[in-house]
Amino acid sequence: MDWLFTIISTSLSSFVVELGHLMSPEWWRAHAVPLFNILMIDLTLAGDNAIVVGMAASRVPKDMRAKVIFWGIAGAVVLRILFSAVAQQMLQVIGLTLAGGILLLFVCWKMYRQIMDGDGHSIEDIEKNLHSDSVTGTEAGFWAALWTIIIADLSMSLDNVLAVAGAAGESTLVLVIGLAVAIILMALASNVIAKLLQRYPWIAWLGLIIIVYVALDMIYRGSHQVVCAAYGMGCSETIWMGIKHRLGFGG
Repeated sequence: MDWLFTIISTSLSSFVVELGHLMSPEWWRAHAVPLFNILMIDLTLAGDNAIVVGMAASRVPKDMRAKVIFWGIAGAVVLRILFSAVAQQMLQVIGLTLAGGILLLFVCWKMYRQIMDGDGHSIEDIEKNLHSDSVTGTEAGFWAALWTIIIADLSMSLDNVLAVAGAAGESTLVLVIGLAVAIILMALASNVIAKLLQRYPWIAWLGLIIIVYVALDMIYRGSHQVVCAAYGMGCSETIWMGIKHRLGFGG
């Protein structure tokens, strides 16, 4: 467990140092694009949590549903904090940013299929089931429903944290802001977001485009890290910097 404490202490140190720049307009200008990307990523992915929690909670008796929902969301919050503490530091290891970008492309493919198929569960139907006195489907116990939520959250937390960590780059403060926004949206507004995504599909498409860009940027940066380590060239260049250089706008 020493490695986990080392990662957490390193992240906290970076966060404290960067926190001193929070009131600086230059910091906000420098990180405006990553923050916008993270907001859209959080919006796009937050609705899935409402679907999973609602479906699992509707399978238990009505008097247990509030407890299942509370602990399901609490478990998701813990998973996101743990993954976030590890993800950004892990992405500094040469080769892992490249691997993370490839994995994120697979997440994008799943999102694309979900949007195109349009076979997701309706949040309105799930809310009706939650307010119904009867149990939906096969009745489950408290722990069975809770484990269903936690296992599903495990995958969703990995997707969310990987995308947010990739968008945040090396800024721990941007990552923390992204994590805080994700937790707030998940705990307080996931049902509203799920309805918005169903009513306005373009939000999901915009989020997907941003996540694809983040994945490609991670692959681009990861490839440069590998080449830089092996041959000492192409170091520390993002995909946006690369595009500007190719167009003749690089400094």
